[in-house]
Amino acid sequence: MRVRNRQAAGTVSAAVAARQTTGGRRPRPATGRTATLVATSLGFGVIQLDVTVVNVGVRQIGDRLGGGTSDLQWVVSAYTLMFAALILSGGALGDRFGARRVYSVGFVVFVAASMACGLAPDMPVLIAARAVQGAGAALLGACSLALLNHAFPDEAGRNRAVGLWAAGASVALSAGPVVGGLLIAGFGWRSIFFINLPLGLAGLLLTRRHAAETPRSPHRGLDAPGQAAAVVAMGALAGALIEGGTIGYTRRWVLAAFAVALVAGSVFAVAERRSPAPMLPLSLFRRGAFVGPALLGLVVNVGFYGLIFVFSLLLQRMDGFSALRAGLAFLPMTVAILAANLTTGRVGAALGRRRVIRVGLLAMAAGCAGLLGSGAGTPPAAMAGQQMLLGGGLGLLVPPMTSALLSSVDRSRSGVASGALNTMRQTGSVLGVAVFGSLIASPGHFVIGYHLALWLSIALVAVGALLTRWIRDDR
Repeated sequence: MRVRNRQAAGTVSAAVAARQTTGGRRPRPATGRTATLVATSLGFGVIQLDVTVVNVGVRQIGDRLGGGTSDLQWVVSAYTLMFAALILSGGALGDRFGARRVYSVGFVVFVAASMACGLAPDMPVLIAARAVQGAGAALLGACSLALLNHAFPDEAGRNRAVGLWAAGASVALSAGPVVGGLLIAGFGWRSIFFINLPLGLAGLLLTRRHAAETPRSPHRGLDAPGQAAAVVAMGALAGALIEGGTIGYTRRWVLAAFAVALVAGSVFAVAERRSPAPMLPLSLFRRGAFVGPALLGLVVNVGFYGLIFVFSLLLQRMDGFSALRAGLAFLPMTVAILAANLTTGRVGAALGRRRVIRVGLLAMAAGCAGLLGSGAGTPPAAMAGQQMLLGGGLGLLVPPMTSALLSSVDRSRSGVASGALNTMRQTGSVLGVAVFGSLIASPGHFVIGYHLALWLSIALVAVGALLTRWIRDDR
């Protein structure tokens, strides 16, 4: 009898301990897993949507709130800057406090900041709210995959779930300009932020009701010095590039901002080298198989998202397009990205990872070269083929690039590696908007700046082609 009592007590103690590490929630049945998939897809999809949806609203925002090109660059970049700077720390917070809890907080922050964006009375408030929105996006982006992995313990089910999760994010990212155009045409520019309210609340409700909490690691470090240095470095660099394009790069405070970025970047490197739990382990960058796809993600996003910003202003400011018409002009690119995402698996099986990436880069270069003959007044139909090459190339290369990076590290470090790639890509988006926006900051030289942006994109694609030497093939 005592033995039975001890066994029963041990069983109860184990159950209590298990529930404590998982937030007191038992594993959910199949319906719970499906709901978790929907919740994580909503979270990851809505943060990807906000990367691009704002681009078609920049003219209307500038007209209503005032401000020049540099202000509009900050509206776009404040979000991606905080997203990039905080996503790795978001993962650490999820490990320490539980991914479900941190993911829920991310939804609350994201929705609240979206409402603040939609209600913003002036440009400074909007930029500040966009930065907070990016912080919420970092928590969502860092924890969504962790929740999904926890909900689908079997490999086959997890692979299907991750595929659907990634497809939803791809749809949201590529459809952003079209969705933005439709919303602005029907309800005004503030609606592109208010749409996050029902989406975010739905995701939060599903998460709280159905997602199981992940095991917590109370001793997981947060690397505060590295995080602070990363935010300062990225903010100073973005500020120097954005404002330098408007007032000149020789101004004293612009040069000071470059200096601050250099010092903060050095502090970040030292902090990461000394930290027992670094936000971004620098040892990863000793592997060429990791460095290749990581840097490729950076340079590709610089070119692509910089061009998206330039295209939007070209269509709206130079050609006088409405937000809806400008959004629809991006439709060929959107379709091409989706089609390429759906076919890249079969193409990769036939050609191998490295060749698929090179084909994608070649398509992007061809698209940029074809657009060199365009400018103010060029009909969107005349640019549709080139934009399809540009979008199709991106859609073709991103999945094998991601796969190449993840295969370069042990599975135990796949979360850190994935976070590093997201950081590099979002940093590329920040730099792309900053650099390309500075090229068109002068109204009298917009078309010249547009063509310089295309040439710069071609150069970046060439750099990406060199980086494929470090891509580990899968054939």
